[in-house]
Amino acid sequence: MRGLYSSKTEIRLKVFTEIAKMAFESAPLSKIEDLPYEIVPGEIGKYYDNIFLERAIVGERLRAAMGLPIRKMSEHAPLSEGIDASAIDEKYYDPPLINIIKFACHACPHNRIFITDACQGCLEHPCIEVCPKGAIHMEQGRSIIDEEKCIKCGKCLSACPYNAIVKQERPCAKACGMHAIGNDAYGRAEIDYDKCVSCGMCLVSCPFSAIVDKSQIYQTVLALKSSTPVYAAIAPSFIHQFGSHATPELVRAALKKIGFEDMVEVAVGADLCAIQEAIDFIKNVPENQKWLGTSCCPAWSVMAKKTLPEYADYISMSLTPMVLTARMIKKEHPDCKVVFIGPCAAKKLEASRRSVRSEVEFVLTFEETMGLFKAKNIDVESLEPDAPVQDSSSLGKGFAKSGGVAQAVVKVINKIKPELEVNTVNAEGLDECRKMLMMAKAGKYDGYLLEGMACPGGCIGGAGVLKDIRKAKVHLEHDMQRSELKSPTETEYFRYLHLITSEE
Repeated sequence: MRGLYSSKTEIRLKVFTEIAKMAFESAPLSKIEDLPYEIVPGEIGKYYDNIFLERAIVGERLRAAMGLPIRKMSEHAPLSEGIDASAIDEKYYDPPLINIIKFACHACPHNRIFITDACQGCLEHPCIEVCPKGAIHMEQGRSIIDEEKCIKCGKCLSACPYNAIVKQERPCAKACGMHAIGNDAYGRAEIDYDKCVSCGMCLVSCPFSAIVDKSQIYQTVLALKSSTPVYAAIAPSFIHQFGSHATPELVRAALKKIGFEDMVEVAVGADLCAIQEAIDFIKNVPENQKWLGTSCCPAWSVMAKKTLPEYADYISMSLTPMVLTARMIKKEHPDCKVVFIGPCAAKKLEASRRSVRSEVEFVLTFEETMGLFKAKNIDVESLEPDAPVQDSSSLGKGFAKSGGVAQAVVKVINKIKPELEVNTVNAEGLDECRKMLMMAKAGKYDGYLLEGMACPGGCIGGAGVLKDIRKAKVHLEHDMQRSELKSPTETEYFRYLHLITSEE
C-alpha cells in the first residue's frame, strides 16, 4: 500500500540502497552474493519466520534491481549469473519488466466467497433466498456454500445483514485492469504478457512482495560517476515524495549532491504536451476523428490500442512530457544523459522504445531514487535549498493528478480558439479506462477529449510513489497554487516546441 511504511517497503528500500552502494563504492560484482546475508542478518527470520526463504526472495529482488531476470526455481544458478552483462552504464530494460518470484507467491485464492463465523444462522436466511443457483444451504444452524454451484455473483454478500459473507480475490489480479493475471499449475500468480501493459498495479497490491520490476539503479550510478553530465528530468508528482518538508528546491539540491548536473521539471514538457494535444484536437476533431485520447500515460495508451486497435489513431500522437523534456534538455546539452525520475513503471518500457532510447537513457521511480539518497546517507530535508524551481505552469504540474491533463489541454484550446466548446471525460484505473473506451466506441463521447490514467488518482498513485495518494494530491495542489505561470501557453520554453517535435 502506497504511503504505508511496512516490511515490504523496508525490504524494497534496502535492496535499492545496497545495489546503489555497490555501484557508488565500485564493489566487486561478486558482492551481490553477500548482500542477502547483510540485508537479512542473523539466524531467525524476521518476515516469514524462515530466514532461508527471506534470503532467497531478497536475492531475486537484488537481481531485478540489477536489471537481471528472475531465476527459474527448477534450475541451479548463482545469484550473480549474467551480472557482467548488466554492469554497464547503458542497459535497456529486457522484457518482461514485471516479474513474479514464484516461491514468494502465497497462491492466494483467485476468487472465493465464503461464510465466516459471524453467521448467526438467522431465520430469514436471505443469503439462501437470493442465491440464483441454490448454492447455499443450512447445516447445524449455519449457512454453507457449495463451491461447485457458486458462480461468485456476490448477491449473498449484499443480502447478509451481519456482513458474515466475504469475497476474497487475489490482490494482484484484482488490481490488474488488463485482467492479465491468472494461475499456474500450482495456483500461484502468473502474468499473461500479451495483455500486460506494465502499469505496476499488481506490484504495489501484492502483500507478500512477490511481484518485482526491473531497475536501472546500478547503471544510473555508473553514469553519474562518469565524465558525462547527467540531468534529472523529474515528474510533476515528485512534490513531497522524499519527505513531508522536501521542497522542490531541496530535491534539486539532493540530486546535485549525488552527481546530477541539474534537475529539470517534466511539468515543462507537460506544458508543451498540452499545447501539442490542443492543436491536435482542434485540427482533427470532429473532421478526421470522432474523439481524441490523451497520450501522456503509456499504460493507458497501450491498453487503448490493444483493446480497440481500430481506434489506435484516435490516441494523440503528441510526444509525452517525458520525451519532450528530454529532447529539450538535449537541445541545450547535446552530449548529456537524461534520467527520468517519476512514479511510473510503464515509463521504463516507454524509454526502451527505439524512438525514445536516444532521448531518455534511464528511468527510476521515486522509490528507487530514495535508494540512491540512502546509499549516500543524504537526508533531503536537512540540506540547503537550491535555486527555486518554478519553470512550469500550474496546469503543467497538474498533469500528475487525474483530470489534470484534460484541464490543461482545454485551457490551451480556449486560448487558441475561444469559441470552441470542448467536452471532456476522464478515467483512472485501467478497468475504468476500458469502460470509457467502450462508451466512446458506442458513440457516447463523439467530439470529446478523453483522458486516461492507468493508476488511481493519476500519476500521484503510480507504482513507484512513496506517499499516500490523498496527501500527495494536497501537496501537489499547494505547489500548483504557488506557480507564477497559470497556463501552459505562458511557458518561455514554447520556443523549443518546433525544434523538438520536428524530428518526429
